[in-house]
Amino acid sequence: MALLKRSLSLHGHRTSLALEAEFWEIVDQCTGVENRSLASLIAEIDDSRDPEDPLSSAVRVWALNRVRSGNL
Repeated sequence: MALLKRSLSLHGHRTSLALEAEFWEIVDQCTGVENRSLASLIAEIDDSRDPEDPLSSAVRVWALNRVRSGNL
């Protein structure tokens, strides 16, 4: 599976995040439903993750949990 990279500002710093298209689809659905920016959602995930875990992994787990809970 190919990774798709997106750039965003996270806590005042430019960064990029690479995820598979299927995960980006879930992230995009949630930002649309919640009427929020990609940066604000990723910042929330970043703030709640274990510092030892890569951000991309934290976003994947967050997306999986959203699908499992039916909160799309």
